[in-house]
This record gives sequence, C-alpha cells and structure tokens, in this order.
Amino acid sequence: MTTKGQKDNLFSLVKSLTKSEKRQFKLYVGRLGVNSDSKFLNLFNLLDKAKVYNERSILKNNVVKKQQLANVKAHLYKQILISLKLNPSHQNIRSQIREQLDFASILYHKGLYKQSLKILGKAKELAFANEEKNMAFEIVELEKVIEAQYITRSINTRADELIQEAETLSNLNIIASQLSNLSLQLYSIILKTGYVKNETEALKIKTFFENRMPMFTIKDLGFREKLWLYRTYLWYSFLMQDFLNCYKYAKKWVDIFYENKNMISLNPVFFLKGNNYLLETLFFIGDKNKFTKKLTVFENTVNKASFIKNENVATLVFLYSNFHNVNKHFIDGSFNEGLELIPRIEDDLKVYDDKIDAHHKMIFYYKFASLHFGAGNNKACIFYLNKIISNRTLSMREDLLCFSRVLNLVAHYEAGIDYHLDTLLRSTYKFLIKMNDLHEVQKEMIKFIRGLQDIYPQDLKNAFKDLHKRLKVYEDHPFERRAFLYLDIISWLESKIENKPVGQVIRDKYLTKNAN
Repeated sequence: MTTKGQKDNLFSLVKSLTKSEKRQFKLYVGRLGVNSDSKFLNLFNLLDKAKVYNERSILKNNVVKKQQLANVKAHLYKQILISLKLNPSHQNIRSQIREQLDFASILYHKGLYKQSLKILGKAKELAFANEEKNMAFEIVELEKVIEAQYITRSINTRADELIQEAETLSNLNIIASQLSNLSLQLYSIILKTGYVKNETEALKIKTFFENRMPMFTIKDLGFREKLWLYRTYLWYSFLMQDFLNCYKYAKKWVDIFYENKNMISLNPVFFLKGNNYLLETLFFIGDKNKFTKKLTVFENTVNKASFIKNENVATLVFLYSNFHNVNKHFIDGSFNEGLELIPRIEDDLKVYDDKIDAHHKMIFYYKFASLHFGAGNNKACIFYLNKIISNRTLSMREDLLCFSRVLNLVAHYEAGIDYHLDTLLRSTYKFLIKMNDLHEVQKEMIKFIRGLQDIYPQDLKNAFKDLHKRLKVYEDHPFERRAFLYLDIISWLESKIENKPVGQVIRDKYLTKNAN
C-alpha cells in the first residue's frame, strides 16, 4: 500500500488540472491506443469526480483490485506528467533546449555525428541567448565527446574553442552556484530569526557573508549571475536592517528584467519576487509616491495578456498584489480605507487555500489585525491575532510571532478587556524569553502594561508621555527599530497623549514628512 502522502499527491495532481489539461490527457491516452476501460483511465475519471480521496470508495467501485492499486496509481501519475509535458502551455525555452539535447544524444548514439553536432550548435545558441548556462555546459560537453570521434580538418581549432567555452561556462556556473547557495543560506536565517538583534549577531552575519562571497569581475557576469548577486546582497541588507541598500539591490533586481524583457516570461517567479522586495523596502522607507508608482507598474505588467499565466504565477501575483495594496494604507494611516480590502482578500484566500502555505496566511491575518487596530477596532484586531497565536504547529518568522503577542496585549488593554491581563502578560513574557527575542522596546512595553493597573486615571497621560520618551530613543536604533516596522508603538502613544485616533497621528506625520 502507498502512504497517505503519496495518495494525496496523485489526488492533488488530478485536482490541479484545468479543463484543457484534462482534455489533453484523455486525447493523449487515446493516442496510446488504450481502450476506454483501462484501469488507470478509469481511476483518473473516478478521482476527477471525487471531492476527497477515499481508497475504500475506489475499491468499492471495482476500478482496480487492492493489490494492483499502488502500481496503477504510480502509472497514472507518470502518464499525467507526460501529458502535461506535451501540453503547449508548459512548453518554454528550457524544454525546447532540453528536447534538442535529447534529439542530438539519440543521433549521436546512432552514429549520425554530423546531424547531432548541427542540432547541438543551434541548441547552444538558444541556451546562450536565454542565459541557460547549465544546459549550455551540457551541450558543450556532448560536443567534446562527439568531436573526439568525428574527425574533421578543423579539429585543432574546434577543440580549443570548445575547451574555452567549457572553462568559461564552468566558472560562471560555479559563481552562480556559490551566489545561489549564499542567498539561500541568508534567506533561511531571516525566516528563522528575522533581523539581526545586536552587534554580536551583526558581526557574525557580516563575517559569514564576506567569507562566502565568491570572487568575480562584474563585467564578466551575465543576467543570471547578476540576478543571484543582487538577490544575495538584498538578503544581507535585509538582515542588517539596511533598508536603503535593500531598495538599491531590489531595484537593480527589477531593472535587470526590464532591460532583458525576454527574461520576464522565462523567469516569471524571480520577476515577481524582485518586485515584491522592491515594494517591501519602499514600504519600510515610507516613500508612498515611489511605492504607488512601482505598484502601478507591477500591476500593469502582470495584468498584460502576454504575461505568463499558470497556477504558481497566479498565486504569487495574488499574494504580492494584495500584500502591497494593504501596506499602502499603513504608510499614510488610511486604515479605514484599507479595511475595505479584507472581505475580498478573505474570499480569494479560500480560492487559493491549497496553494498558499500557513506562513503567508498568517501574514495576511497580522496585516488584517493591524488595519483593525489602526482603525480602532480592537476586538476585531484580537480576533485575527488569535488565529496566529492559537496555531501551535505554525512555522513562521519569530519576529512576527513575537509582535503578534505584543499587539495582542495592547489591543486587550485598548478594548478594556483586562480581566485576564495578568495571565496574558505572563504567557507573553514566557514566550518572548523562550524565543530569546526580548528587545528593549518589548521589555519597556511589558513593564508599562504590567504597571497600568497601579496607575490612577488622572496620571495615565504622564505615564504615556514617560513611555514615549523612553521608546523614542530606539526609533532610529540600528537593532531596536525593527519593532516599529511591525507595530508603530510611538504613534499609538502619541495618539493617547494627544487624544487622537492612531490613524490620524500617522496620517499627520505622513503629510508633514511629504510637505517637507
């Protein structure tokens, strides 16, 4: 018997097929000359109609015998993938080059060396033109094997050319591999721990980064190598909270795509991610004018009929468009306008439910909670925060988990729900200590909320002023300022001191900043 995971894999694959892909699969099966009562086709039809995977139902329908089920499922899975490979919507430059390489290999094994070399020459041109240097290296290696057997008058010159090509490609592939490894390592660190917390961590990351950065000359790098280079510097800048350099490298990342427009359709995921980080850094910097312009350019590009459309790309477009349309309202404090986005996004989240991981869903919930907090809807804020806090199996960034709990404390206080504030304080404090993520800003917040019960109402404003004074010094601190990216505590305190809604305080700051 197959495992539950494997069962789910086949069922998920069948359910992911579009109408045209199902039609193509049935045509493909028909071309194989398989009759209509073949076991794997009958199993496909049954799974296609089923709402959930149920092995008993399959066996009850006599589609296949119990001892045959594992093999039939494996065969069906393979046939669906072959059918998808043949579907025009899944054809791209890479598949074309790979196909030509396969053809050349067949011709070589048949001893048709000249024909094989001709196909390899065209495939190599295509690979170079589209920055597919790993495949170009494979092609050159096969050319070397063939040239060693297919003797021509130009063999000496040809050999030198191939050796030079192989060395150049090998060096660039090594640089790209080292950069992609470093980028992935930095990304892994930021997912686990968020930004650097102190000088010790900053020095550790700086040393880690510099020791692993490969040697290169920028003019020798092509599109692919530069893409990995900018991506690597971006993650390093994020970790160090250097948002101006984040913007610099995210912009370089996006610009290189607009300079090589054919790469957008070949690498749509990298194009989308680059735009996501560009918008995120502009959000952190608080430049709404640039943010709005870049968001408009991004949405115009992805909404073009020529922009590649598949499930993965559609999911990322949904995520990034909605994240940043929400973020737009945090920059200028237009929280009530932002609330209008929530019902539509929640409906769309149901559509993309099996495509979006729990981490990204929780980011949406945190954004919804923050919008409601900014609009003064504290109970609604608590509702969304509980979705994050109550999820015990959640694997997501520590900093987001931490600030969900801090915001939860503030929202409970604001909502007047203080009958179990002591318990909430203790659990939050324990959680933060356990995560080794207790910063000065959080310490001051917890100390303040803990002492609120002992403050007379007439002394509250002075207490808010005192906390504001203590926190203000951290607003531009290199390692403490990250707290204000998730929760604008300074503006909340100013709203309490000035008796204004927090949204109005943020809006006033935004207008003053832009007026200057």
